Amino acid sequence: MSTLAPAAASPAAHAVAAAAVQTSPGYWASVLRRLRADRVAMGAALVVLMLLVLALFGSALAPADPYQSAMLSRLKPPGTEGHPLGTDELGRDLLSRLIVGTRLSLFMGLTPVLMAFVIGSGLGILAGYAGGWINSAIMRTIDVFYAFPSVLLAIALSGALGAGIVNSLISLTIVFVPQIARVAEAVTAQAKGRDYVEAARASGASAFTIVRVHVLGNVLGPIFVYATSLIAVSLILASGLSFLGLGVKPPEPEWGLMLNTLRTAIYTQPLVAALPGVMIFITSIAFNLLSDGLRSAMDNKR
Repeated sequence: MSTLAPAAASPAAHAVAAAAVQTSPGYWASVLRRLRADRVAMGAALVVLMLLVLALFGSALAPADPYQSAMLSRLKPPGTEGHPLGTDELGRDLLSRLIVGTRLSLFMGLTPVLMAFVIGSGLGILAGYAGGWINSAIMRTIDVFYAFPSVLLAIALSGALGAGIVNSLISLTIVFVPQIARVAEAVTAQAKGRDYVEAARASGASAFTIVRVHVLGNVLGPIFVYATSLIAVSLILASGLSFLGLGVKPPEPEWGLMLNTLRTAIYTQPLVAALPGVMIFITSIAFNLLSDGLRSAMDNKR
């Protein structure tokens, strides 16, 4: 009887354990649950979602042609018939230009961070795992760019490459690669010393397999969270380059460029001149709050 009891109880025990594993929430389910409980992050996510909708469908949602000028209606105040937010220096409907400009403004803010995330993560993970002279060569080169303030480096690179959307994207990507690479190198070097990595190395697994199976899954999360915090900075820098004439060129609607063209109206129509800046402020705050909420939700200590 004593020898049969464990055998009979074993399937039941396995069934209970399997049920517990199936019903226990996974890591990403827990992250989503904590993120949903954060009302500030959810509010920021709603604002970001609305901005993405404007970016995708802005041309259809705009009440007027954002490129149609009317010099007799220039710098009309908000509330003017047919122009809820007034008109710009060329008589173009400001609401339409703000809506349509969401696409280009978000594109200029998101694309450099995305490209820098791919490039910087690759360089940082390689440097952190390889170590030695490879780490020194990559990180010392990155330190050269990291030594310069982001604003000055972006202006210098854009000035050297010339004005335009493509050159602005290249400049901003170069600005953010060192920052992401340093974070990637730090978290990879930390993950490299974990017991499961040592066990995989002792079992004869190749370096590529170890990085792909054991390292990437543990370092991409922190790198991604840090990259999301750079979106607001990227948006502000891109708008600043357009404001200085080094980014988007007229007549394209982009919030930084609109601030530049409306700066002369700050004394006659201050509200109209401030509206593009308000959009930049709201978008930056929304991405910052969403990034903070995501970082808090991904904290394993909670």
